[in-house]
Amino acid sequence: MPEKQKVNQSKKSLDTPSRKRRQGFTFIELMAVVVVLSILAMIVMPRIFGRVEETKRTAARVQIKNLESALRLFYLDNGFYPSTEQGLAALVEKPSSGKIPQNWREGGYLEKKEIPKDPWGHDYVYLSPGRNNEDFEIISYGKDGKEGGEGADADLSSSEQ
Repeated sequence: MPEKQKVNQSKKSLDTPSRKRRQGFTFIELMAVVVVLSILAMIVMPRIFGRVEETKRTAARVQIKNLESALRLFYLDNGFYPSTEQGLAALVEKPSSGKIPQNWREGGYLEKKEIPKDPWGHDYVYLSPGRNNEDFEIISYGKDGKEGGEGADADLSSSEQ
């Protein structure tokens, strides 16, 4: 057989119908990939979502620390902490009832001029004096927004940090 015919025959064998059929993935192969990816997602996703709650708790601790700093600045200017009734609002607007601060800082004590909500969208609870005989206490009731709880629902308090 001449050399040219051998080359043509080998090209023909590459272009056979069975060769053309194998150029893509079959439905079963695609389904196998989807199943494997689903199993991996089921293993990985709980770990990621567990981190989300941990991150929210860390963010709440940071916000509580920032509010504590603002309250200490209020105290340095005025010689007392806002009452429970005046609440954290005394950090953004001068109280008009109760003990009136004489040296209240114009513009307030928080950079954004608003009281932040905790990472779950609930208001922080402010007590003055605090529950453990402290000057004040700032509390986040956690994910459920209710006093008490465990895990993500557990309370966070300035007196525990």
